[in-house]
Amino acid sequence: MATRHLCRIIVLQSLYEWSFWGYTKEEADKIFERNFEEFGQDIDEPDFAKILLHGVVENIEFIDEKIKAHAKSLPFENIPLIEKNILRLAIFEMFFQKKESVPIKVAINEAIELAKKFSTTGSGKFINGVLGSVFEDAPGKDAKAAQRS
Repeated sequence: MATRHLCRIIVLQSLYEWSFWGYTKEEADKIFERNFEEFGQDIDEPDFAKILLHGVVENIEFIDEKIKAHAKSLPFENIPLIEKNILRLAIFEMFFQKKESVPIKVAINEAIELAKKFSTTGSGKFINGVLGSVFEDAPGKDAKAAQRS
């Protein structure tokens, strides 16, 4: 398994527990450290995982507003928690990660794979639809399109 994919899984597990219990932002680090110690021994990019976790936690309000604006088929409070956290992770990567580090389409594809693996059969389509809509607002998407032309 690719190390960044495993990082995303560990961060997703940590975000899920953190948001399920309604912990403070400070508690997110403790949850992550426990999960990373148990499942991340072979990861050679631990900083990547930490950036993801801290980025989502620190930008949760912005990210959740993006979800609310683009998940038109389902009210925010009805989105299953695992899917909400998959969207949070992807939207953080789309808006805050350096595009040369994580291209937007990679963030979307990773989110779809996480949804297929950890949620219901229709989750991949839901995640793809929401992130496809969010993509229209994402910074740097026009530069990528211009490079392909």
